[in-house]
Amino acid sequence: MKPIWIVDDDQSIRFVLEKALLRENLPTRSFTHPREVLSALGDCTDDNAPQVLVSDIRMPGGSGLDLLDKVKEKFPALPVIIMTAYSDLDSAVSAFQGGAFEYLPKPFDVPKAVELIRRAVEESQREEVTETQMVEAPEMLGQAPAMQDVFRAIGRLSQSNVTVMITGESGSGKELVARALHKHSPRAKGPFVAINTAAIPKDLLESELFGHERGAFTGAQAMRRGRFEQADGGTLFLDEIGDMPFDLQTRLLRVLSDGHFYRVGGHSAVKTNVRVIAATHQNLEQRVKEGGFREDLFHRLNVIRLRLPALRERKEDIAVLTRHFLQQSAAQLGGEPKRISEAALAWLGNFAFPGNVRQLENICHWLTVMAPAQVIEPKDLPPEVGVMAASPGEASAAPSESAARLMSAPQPYPAESSTVSATARPEPTPSHESAAMALAQTGGASEGVGAAWELGLEAEALALLASGRNDVWDALTQRFESRLILAALATSRGRRIEAAQKLGIGRNTITRKIQELGLE
Repeated sequence: MKPIWIVDDDQSIRFVLEKALLRENLPTRSFTHPREVLSALGDCTDDNAPQVLVSDIRMPGGSGLDLLDKVKEKFPALPVIIMTAYSDLDSAVSAFQGGAFEYLPKPFDVPKAVELIRRAVEESQREEVTETQMVEAPEMLGQAPAMQDVFRAIGRLSQSNVTVMITGESGSGKELVARALHKHSPRAKGPFVAINTAAIPKDLLESELFGHERGAFTGAQAMRRGRFEQADGGTLFLDEIGDMPFDLQTRLLRVLSDGHFYRVGGHSAVKTNVRVIAATHQNLEQRVKEGGFREDLFHRLNVIRLRLPALRERKEDIAVLTRHFLQQSAAQLGGEPKRISEAALAWLGNFAFPGNVRQLENICHWLTVMAPAQVIEPKDLPPEVGVMAASPGEASAAPSESAARLMSAPQPYPAESSTVSATARPEPTPSHESAAMALAQTGGASEGVGAAWELGLEAEALALLASGRNDVWDALTQRFESRLILAALATSRGRRIEAAQKLGIGRNTITRKIQELGLE
């Protein structure tokens, strides 16, 4: 494995980290100031570059933030951990804006520092595997069998001008499929014109599709070409065709039959050569039965049908799509792409994604702006994912059902770090700990969940009181405080300062409580 580079003018810091990493079988190379690092990097290639760079922020030989900028210019995917004894907001913000993997304030617990470096190593190794796949983003992504079927269909249709009907839920990427069909067709050099028939008012849709002559209606001060004329020689994509008004369906059928139409207010037929690709999220067969869609138009459009799977049907694609959208968002914002942990990806994998790929893309845009660290953890995910990931439809469930689901939800975080010893902690039932983790992720409990634990507390108190014990207060208080601290440490991944801030207590208080309760 490639070495971890340590940059710090303090010899004791370098020595401690070297020894700690050596015990973990992680090779190291140390430097005393940034100039040495830049000189060594000048001779590096991707094959012999460091696996991770750990740098102090203030050194006599230069600034760690300046070093971060120069390192990222040459090795954008290299995880850089910034250390500093100056725990101020400006330093933290500057580090993350520069693309730092994490910000490590001094003094730090050595086991915590090693754990952080190991996470950076794992992320670096994952990036090495996926980086080549992301150099040139393909037009569509998908490894799931259902998506492979779609890709094969696009390939078979590559030399055809046949009309295609794309079905699938909103946000599943129907326009991307239409664009791919156009790009790989004989009409690729012609225009691709898209129109969402559901997004345009009925009285304007006819003019949008077929154009109008000057003076055809109030405000028509000049002749205007419609989408059919604009797409001549190319492809016209009619999205949400199921929402097209019934009377316009008749005009559309005529164009599909002979390629002729009249502009609004026109008297001369216009000839167009257009391939039509239609899409809908509705059941058109049902619409035909209900009389809302012409049966002859349905058969005219339904020559070849492609069904696009919902994202929940292709969960194996969530990871690659997430990384792709994070890179895309970073490029749009001009920043460093954020990485996402396996725990956060697992949490996303349990989410139903009612908005499909479009919703995942929006979540990635949100994370690019709002996630505080360079590596996205489950606690960084937006609220709607935290609430719904445990079970689809949970947000609309009754309180008692919601509580039951939270009790059985999988833990979104891995086991606690060395800061909290698993052997010293109270023996919790798995369901209780899962509930605590799930509630911490969602940011709070419903009234039903709150009532459930309060009733449980009351029942436990009554049982202890009935047993004749005279230390009930201390016994229950210790168990309550232990649960609270462990839950906070779980959400902060063992970071005591962050856990104390979440609980609203001081750093010294949480340290003292950890010692008193045997959680050290």
